[in-house]
Amino acid sequence: MNAERIASVCVTVALLLLGGQVAGQGFAGLGSNAQGFSVPVRGYALSFPADHGAHPHYRIEWWYVTANLKGEDGNSYGVQWTLFRSALAPEERAGFADPQVWIGHAALTTQSHQFVAERLGRGGVGQAGVDASPFKAWIDDWRLESIGSDEQELNALAISAASVDFSYDLALSADGPLILQGDSGFSVKSATGQASYYYSQPFYRVSGTIKVAGKPVNVTGKTWFDREWSSQPLASNQTGWDWFSLHLASGEKLMAFRLRDDQGNFISANWISADGRTTPLSSKEVQLEPGREVKIDGRNIPVDWHIRVPEKALDIQIEPLNDQAWMATATPYWEGPIRFKGSVSGVGYLEMTGY
Repeated sequence: MNAERIASVCVTVALLLLGGQVAGQGFAGLGSNAQGFSVPVRGYALSFPADHGAHPHYRIEWWYVTANLKGEDGNSYGVQWTLFRSALAPEERAGFADPQVWIGHAALTTQSHQFVAERLGRGGVGQAGVDASPFKAWIDDWRLESIGSDEQELNALAISAASVDFSYDLALSADGPLILQGDSGFSVKSATGQASYYYSQPFYRVSGTIKVAGKPVNVTGKTWFDREWSSQPLASNQTGWDWFSLHLASGEKLMAFRLRDDQGNFISANWISADGRTTPLSSKEVQLEPGREVKIDGRNIPVDWHIRVPEKALDIQIEPLNDQAWMATATPYWEGPIRFKGSVSGVGYLEMTGY
């Protein structure tokens, strides 16, 4: 049995154990007990570049990139690159005894197809990880890393992933500041106080090449990068979320999410001006209304949405580039590019979990 096979077996066993521990506790167990792990606290000042790196004493975190692309062929595309870290214990060890499990998701969305790939890796053996300075996140040969002279920050990144049916190789360049979500990076997720540390870089311009079935296409567009970590980001009765990242034609941005539970919904949002100033929005100030549903994998998924923010005169109708943007991964969810029109037009990404 070679090293790659051993790593795969170790990760599979770890995921099965993790699943057994958290079954029925929110989407993918994110509402499970945080005992033994560090938890976010209000007032912690995020520090960069250190917080670009991993936090092994927290149970879950991710590095998340979504891109709305326009090809030289005139077609629209979407790209996702995600690295998840999940800890079986709040520590690091050398070799295969390391309790840090890494999962990579990559996707390329067209108007007619959703191409998805998943990688599993174990910490401690170099197969996957994140370095804070210079920044580099990887799993196998998939990469998200700083380029250029300013390697300690996230101002310029290269991103790549490849699978049997697709690949992409893109360059990201930021023309705005990092955005701290919630209260200076402390993002509350429920009425009972579950929270995460959360920041974003929504101001990336992107260019590069995608390949579908071996055919290269030059692309340009807009990209959104999210960073989040916690040990119990959901309450135990929360079943999943609907998350939006929107690039408005005006240059403004909107991040909004709705967390679903058996008592109702918890909504939070952040209005981001074209120059990076933020206005947090409460549940009373944002209306997220699901519309048309489609049947995917035996589930009813709301793919059309109506969003209103009266204070900002925002009233838009959202539709997906591809209704079937289903991530058929070990923990399945819907994730894909969207476009909208109404009081303002634009593009963005929608993620829906727990359906």
